[in-house]
Amino acid sequence: MMSPFVRRIGYTLGGVVGVVVLVAAGGYVTSESKLNEKLQIAGEKITIPADPASVARGQHLAMAISKCTECHGADLGGRVVMDNPAMGHWAAPNLTKGKGSPTAAFTDDDFVRAIRHGVAPGGRKLLMMPSSEYVNLTAEDLGAIIAYVKSVPAVERESTPSTLGPVARGLLVSGKLPILQADIIDHAQAPTPAQVVSPRAEYGNYITKVGGCVGCHGPTLAGGKVDMGDPKWPPAANITPAGLQKQAYTEAGFFTALRTGKRPDGTTINPAMPYRATKNMTDDEIRAVWLYLQTVTPREFGAR
Repeated sequence: MMSPFVRRIGYTLGGVVGVVVLVAAGGYVTSESKLNEKLQIAGEKITIPADPASVARGQHLAMAISKCTECHGADLGGRVVMDNPAMGHWAAPNLTKGKGSPTAAFTDDDFVRAIRHGVAPGGRKLLMMPSSEYVNLTAEDLGAIIAYVKSVPAVERESTPSTLGPVARGLLVSGKLPILQADIIDHAQAPTPAQVVSPRAEYGNYITKVGGCVGCHGPTLAGGKVDMGDPKWPPAANITPAGLQKQAYTEAGFFTALRTGKRPDGTTINPAMPYRATKNMTDDEIRAVWLYLQTVTPREFGAR
């Protein structure tokens, strides 16, 4: 016969399991509600150029600055970004006109809404799309990127749908996983004025906004946990003057880091830092970012 103590333990554990199941079910329902919310965005007229120079500019932006190829692959045919039981199956779709591409029938307006606003045709909010960065693109640069995407040869590759695991759903519900960027964007924000591409701090500021620096290193650039990244990623480094000085960075060392992924002390930066893309930045672009970082308020690591 089961003792009263063991029976009580059994009842207690059963109650705990019941609560866990209820909480998990509630979290699933709430997260599904968030994922299924629709957002209607008015069309925005952006000129999409067709001349070779603009397409080449778009290719450079997609590869080196906005880093579209980091998620969607070098051929823009899509790839799996993360496959983790806790976080889920995160896949960037095929952006070409090939079979299996959800964007094959996109209009120019659809591309604008997806890139700048993080919203698909029909109002569905896109997962993982870093539109809080791309909303800062100039009309010229956004048009050039779309022109390049439309010029890429068709890739025949089925896009697998993204799904969220239990931990990702919990973080989404608690507001700690900004995976639906459409929720945090000022959709009325006007495009950034046209930029002069030159080694100036002002242009470096623009690059850090549209190039993902703020997305990983934080709004103050002081580093810390990467909010929308793989749980295995290490904290992003402090790239304010305080952090750069502590790591003994000089301009030459900064160039080396972005081109080779090596710190001043010779150690290798974690591959979460996209030096595969930043190595394609021009000298003027890297120098512009370096000059801008010298103007940022020095902060302690992780200060937001």
